[in-house]
This record gives sequence, structure tokens and C-alpha cells, in this order.
Amino acid sequence: MPLYAALLYTPDLDWSAPEQADDMKQYRAFHDEAGGHIRGGNALRPTSTATVVRVVGARGGEVVVSDGPYAETKEVLSGFYLLECADLDEAIMVAAKIPSAWQGAVEVRPVLPLDGE
Repeated sequence: MPLYAALLYTPDLDWSAPEQADDMKQYRAFHDEAGGHIRGGNALRPTSTATVVRVVGARGGEVVVSDGPYAETKEVLSGFYLLECADLDEAIMVAAKIPSAWQGAVEVRPVLPLDGE
């Protein structure tokens, strides 16, 4: 069955903070309900912990590293799931149950296998 990345966009927050406990209960409930579709995923630490890596001059060029997010936005990529679903319609139905769908947004994108299948 095809794989879909469900990219979670929410306000920039620390999911491990005690004040996120109620939200995390909603994500655990989603895991219980959709566990048969979930093949991977995790929450991401806040963008303040991000490191941006660029290579100037193509492969082998100068490596330039900077702290923090690439751009300031109201919503950030805060987590992801790897979903196995029969088709895009099923992936959308599963993604609609992720709490980020009503607290922010969920982008669903087909995964292109590296083996070309």
C-alpha cells in the first residue's frame, strides 16, 4: 500500500512542556484510533532548537550553518506521521483525525520510494 507523509503545522511550541499535556492526550487518542495506518512519526522540538545547513557552490562546497528557523511564520512544521493508506482519499480521512487538523493544518503528501516503485 502507498505511504503518505502527514506534515503537522501548528503554533511553535514545546510538546514536552506540562501545559501541552491535554493536547498530547488528543494525539495519544489519535494513535489508538489510527494505529493500523501509522508506520512512523514524531513531534519535533521547537524551531528555537533548529539548525539550518546550506552548502554554497554545490556538493563539496562551503558548509554554512545557522541557528533557528528558516522563516518566521505563525505555524511551523511541528511533527509528522508516515501513514500507510490504500489511496489519497483514505490518507485524507486519517489526517482529518490528527489534532493538528483543527489546531493548525495537516499537509498530506505521497511518499516517493527511493527504490522507484
